[in-house]
Amino acid sequence: MKHVRLLVMADDLPQASLTLAETESFHPDDRPPEVQALAGAPGRDYRERYRQAATRLDKIAKLVDVPAAPPIDQVHVVHPDELAAVSILLRERWEDASRFEEAFRRLDEEERFVRDQEAALDNFANLKIDLGKLRSKTRFLDFYVGIVPRENVSRLEGAVQLADHILFNYLERGDSAHVIIVGPRGEREAQLGSVLASAGFQALPIPSDFTDMDPAAKREELATRRAELAGQRDTLRTELAQWERTHRETLLDARRTLLLAEPFVTLDPSIHSAGQLAMLAGWVPLRALPSLAERLEVSLAMPFDLSFRDPRPDERPLVPTVPVKNRWLAPFAMLVKQYGIPQYGEVDPTPLFAATFLLMFGSMFGDVGQGAVIAGAGWYFRDKLGRFWLFGIMAGVSSVFFGFLYGSIFGYEELLPALWTSPIHQPILMLQIALGYGVVFIMVACLLAIYNRWVVGNIAGAWFGHHGIVNLVFYLSLVWGGLSLAGSGEFGGLPTLLVLTSLGALAVYGWRHLDAPAGEKVLVVFIETLETIIGYVSNTLSFLRVAAFSLNHAALSLAVLTLADMMGMTGHVLTVILGNLFVLVLEGGIVAIQVMRLEYYEGFSRYFSGEGHEFAPLKLRRGASGAG
Repeated sequence: MKHVRLLVMADDLPQASLTLAETESFHPDDRPPEVQALAGAPGRDYRERYRQAATRLDKIAKLVDVPAAPPIDQVHVVHPDELAAVSILLRERWEDASRFEEAFRRLDEEERFVRDQEAALDNFANLKIDLGKLRSKTRFLDFYVGIVPRENVSRLEGAVQLADHILFNYLERGDSAHVIIVGPRGEREAQLGSVLASAGFQALPIPSDFTDMDPAAKREELATRRAELAGQRDTLRTELAQWERTHRETLLDARRTLLLAEPFVTLDPSIHSAGQLAMLAGWVPLRALPSLAERLEVSLAMPFDLSFRDPRPDERPLVPTVPVKNRWLAPFAMLVKQYGIPQYGEVDPTPLFAATFLLMFGSMFGDVGQGAVIAGAGWYFRDKLGRFWLFGIMAGVSSVFFGFLYGSIFGYEELLPALWTSPIHQPILMLQIALGYGVVFIMVACLLAIYNRWVVGNIAGAWFGHHGIVNLVFYLSLVWGGLSLAGSGEFGGLPTLLVLTSLGALAVYGWRHLDAPAGEKVLVVFIETLETIIGYVSNTLSFLRVAAFSLNHAALSLAVLTLADMMGMTGHVLTVILGNLFVLVLEGGIVAIQVMRLEYYEGFSRYFSGEGHEFAPLKLRRGASGAG
């Protein structure tokens, strides 16, 4: 990746922006210019006109269908006068279209009023009295109409009786009860208000329209009004559709114009000028530089200067990372992205992640038949899964491969000859292989961590940081000693010396870089040293789950077949089918989660910062059929 500086004449900025967008290789650098003389911000009127026009078109697009990226057959520079004309045209179209928005808004309000009226009518439909008399208190009586939770009705009924009122439950719906409370006016009115509040009573206002009107007649009136509003909406939609057909090409042309002007506006924070001289800064992949220079030479009418340099050490956090483009790695890249983006210079973990994920998933879920089902499901649902359908295919193929090694097809181990061995017949071997795999995995993760720190100039971190060289020496010495202990019963002198030396080096490094009282230093260094020992041991043992789940998969399949053998022919077939579905859905999901846990926690957390940002080049948005 190179840092590029492009000097052009201000009048050439729209063309330069369009060319950069067409090449799709320029990632803008929004930092302020290092040269104070280049402090100007050209194109302010251009950007204002663009934003004004885009806002108007977006408002219109809420009413009619205006594609976000229609095909662009002819790419050309949008000059300020053309942009101003488009802005004026869209203002006129919006003034015309806004009447539809206002009409729809009015219909929405009227329909909302009708729905509210119908809801209120439902609340009082079962109350066979004159609602007009309940809208206001009489001289002698209080009326309360409302909703109360059903579990509170009995308690509320007893409480209102103490206030010389009666409660009538006239409708129950769901967890609520519709009640009316009637009683004499007097001193207990205030007391009753607190009782109602404590019982969760919610008053139901009685619309004035319901006075002296039969509920059935009112409901018919509301239904008629609803039908009238629906007819008006249909008529309005027909008029809007006609308006859309009339102005569709005009709106599409306006959208294309705005798309062609968009690159210049997008580059706004990256453009700086002094008089007629303007500067653009950004990041460009090295392989794209020759093509970019050639396109600028052809497209720009006036002289320009294109210079580039390597990123400075202090700029590394700002340099974007180019994502993986390989089709087969794309689904794994999406999973890596969930953890974070590699910083510039860091090893992209995607290829290693893909290989180790498939290796672990297949070994933990090895079965020819079930793997074929996973692969088949990935293919069948490819349209819905998007790029993840390839993930399903590869996971299924890995499961099929290990299924042949284990000699398992839908749990049956006597139908296929095992190319290697069944996990359930060699549990100790599986555990040993899992531990060995864990050691190699952690060692590779440490080596990547060392490399990533070394290339960015963090030499001290590469040596003494978490999972650095000294940590790796300690870990390998610990593994060496453990193997010696398992074989001969002795840890060994040299492994012991290396373990103690590496731990001592880490302790000294931690002591020297800790600013605290001596007592606190001793405690912190002791805890960190103990954490290093426990951490590496527990991380290695975590990989035993690879063997555990391979054994669990075989044992669960055996349990399904044992249960099936206890059934008749029909029961046997159904049990095998349902049992395999259970294993596929439940255990398959758990295995995938466990593999992700090992990848994220045991792998990424060691060598992958995830603090980078993705390469996002300036692009010209247009439909697939557009030709530049």
